[in-house]
Amino acid sequence: QVQLVESGGGSVQAGGSLKLACAVINHTGRRINMGWGWFRQAPGKGREGVAVMDTDLGPAYCADSLKDRFTISQDNAKNTLYLQMNNLKPDDTAMYYCAASPIVATCSGSSIAHWGQGTQVTVSS
Repeated sequence: QVQLVESGGGSVQAGGSLKLACAVINHTGRRINMGWGWFRQAPGKGREGVAVMDTDLGPAYCADSLKDRFTISQDNAKNTLYLQMNNLKPDDTAMYYCAASPIVATCSGSSIAHWGQGTQVTVSS
């Protein structure tokens, strides 16, 4: 079992920045090789992909508008996935979820096997 614990959410004004972190806790007792991703869900909307990360393929962003403002990264030594968010907009307000896939993670989220509990990001105008 892989446990994901997000942190770093909060309330900011438009134009501000936040850095989300996702601690990966491996309960399997063996080395894991997984794809990772950040997803979000705004009130009244469906879940959408934000960015995904693969050890071999590198990062990919799920929308061009996000690529200019968000950066996904990982620190293998700390078993932590990050999402740096700059120039935040009110439309970025959502619950943000960390996710893990046993194969390459995709923006659709169809391959995701593990989800974190989420961290709330609220951006005011």
